[in-house]
Amino acid sequence: MAAPLGGQILSEVLPYLEINQGNPEEIELKNEITVPDITGKTIEEARKILKEYKLEIFIKDYYEGMDEEKTVITNQVPQSGINVYEGSYIYVN
Repeated sequence: MAAPLGGQILSEVLPYLEINQGNPEEIELKNEITVPDITGKTIEEARKILKEYKLEIFIKDYYEGMDEEKTVITNQVPQSGINVYEGSYIYVN
């Protein structure tokens, strides 16, 4: 018997949202972090800032040999001031 459509959707979406399923003892509690503003910073500066906040960086259009000391971030998602869980990715251009 096939799983109901709602159950299938939730089973695919919940891991994406970093929501653990199963036994309450297995649920990992994560701290909420307010995203800092890293626009206008170099990638190198942003990496250091995000590391302090226990956040990860994902650089759109990253290429081998990119000069992280000179490449400046022009946009970030989520924006500064938004609450996320530690370990979350901040996507930058």
